[in-house]
Amino acid sequence: MKMLEIKKIYKDYGNHIAVDGVDLDIVEGEIFGLLGPNGAGKSTLIGIICGLIKKNSGEVIYEETTSKIRKWKENIGIVPQDFALYWDLTVEENISFFCSLYGFKGEELKKRTLKTLEFVELYDVKNRKASELSGGMKRRLNIGCAIAHSPKLIIMDEPTVGIDPQSRNHILKSILKLKREGATIIYTSHYMQEVDDICDQIAIMDNGKIIAKGTSEELKNLIGDKRIFNIAVSKKIDKLEDKLLEITGVEKVLFSENSYKISTLKSSNLIVDLVSKITSNGGDIQNILNEDPNLETVFLALTGKKLRE
Repeated sequence: MKMLEIKKIYKDYGNHIAVDGVDLDIVEGEIFGLLGPNGAGKSTLIGIICGLIKKNSGEVIYEETTSKIRKWKENIGIVPQDFALYWDLTVEENISFFCSLYGFKGEELKKRTLKTLEFVELYDVKNRKASELSGGMKRRLNIGCAIAHSPKLIIMDEPTVGIDPQSRNHILKSILKLKREGATIIYTSHYMQEVDDICDQIAIMDNGKIIAKGTSEELKNLIGDKRIFNIAVSKKIDKLEDKLLEITGVEKVLFSENSYKISTLKSSNLIVDLVSKITSNGGDIQNILNEDPNLETVFLALTGKKLRE
């Protein structure tokens, strides 16, 4: 069954089109990755799904039955990128408060709060104030406050940003457990490997449009005719991206972390031309890698951008 059917959603802010005719189906019980550089329209689309932003046109249908978000909001849990916590309340009080907003009280509220504390593994610190927690614990509490009412659809906006690898692994395992328990999850992240590891379907959004959608393998196959070179240099060279694009067969160029990532047609053997162009413009090449396709190289090939721009 479709959990969400998104039809021709359009939203503009006067002189800026944020979402431009987006169509998406999200199936019940899947983890759906939504990727895109900053400004791609992801946050606006999520806001429309949650009923927080009014669309200009189009339709969102929930569980194949209703397009009335007011009747369906109680089925949504939102884990925002920024913490949505009351710092002076304890861990237990935060979860209990957010759960109570959905009408739970008495023994049922206590039961759900206890279950959630155990799920996010914060029972041992339940009496500590939220402000006293580590970054990873705050992220887990953020998730706990969003899931205590057992939502059918959970929207997670970069839930692992800024935390240590151990906390990140704990959260990713928790997300997979939520899926096993029947939740549908929309997941946004700037960590490509996370999306590759846990998402069943992935959509790439750019300039308000969905430009590609499929499994990780299907997306990688989209650039089967492309080759990605990662050429490390000692420093950025002024206007070199434009000069590299002059080479026939070069399609996209991105400079990031002292490396030029260059997408070319696989049929073109351009390494000599690329090296010559870089060195003749004063570049000091440190290393050259021919990268196997992954979600990051797919993203570069399709958008010409890095994920966080």
